[in-house]
Amino acid sequence: MKGSERIKVKRLPARGAYDRDTIYAILDEAFICHVGFAVDGQPYVIPTGYARIDDHLYIHGSSASRMLRTLSEGVDVCVTVTLVDGLVLARSAFHHSINYRSVVVLGKAELVANREEKERALEAFTEHIIPGRWPEIRWPNELELKATSVLKLPIEEASAKIRTGDPKDDDEDYAMNVWAGVLPISETIGRPIPDSRLGNGIAIPPHITSYPRKK
Repeated sequence: MKGSERIKVKRLPARGAYDRDTIYAILDEAFICHVGFAVDGQPYVIPTGYARIDDHLYIHGSSASRMLRTLSEGVDVCVTVTLVDGLVLARSAFHHSINYRSVVVLGKAELVANREEKERALEAFTEHIIPGRWPEIRWPNELELKATSVLKLPIEEASAKIRTGDPKDDDEDYAMNVWAGVLPISETIGRPIPDSRLGNGIAIPPHITSYPRKK
């Protein structure tokens, strides 16, 4: 990972991490990233889905998307991802916090022109969210491929920031008669709801009944 002052964690630097294993593990668990960029001095931050293939992040959307058209011009971009693991309840208001894992990636995105790479990225988007789904569904046709743009961002200038553990109260506050600790937060998977137009006799496939995504 390329070192840079731009991605160095300044506030509470002990929480910073710069190794690929840590950064990739967070990216591979989350669903949504927020893409920050500026157009004519006006900043925008847009939430979108993404996928990672090796050392690149891929994002996609409509070919008419202002975000994708702007990013394809090589403007600076900041992509962030955050996972919330728990609410940290302290004895004082000031020391309440959140346990989290986050990643920031800086760089310039590039339009994916190669068809094979574009199709591989579209498969990765689907498999990132629901592993095992791609082999069972209809793949994009020519019109859909033309209507979709895919951009890739190298994961070179990136850092993670992580908070874990108990609240950090002032010494004199530990004697207070106030409950303190961590309230864990995790994602749960609900019962599948069939499409109202689902044909008779179509069973729920194993990649849904045994959906693996969890914290």
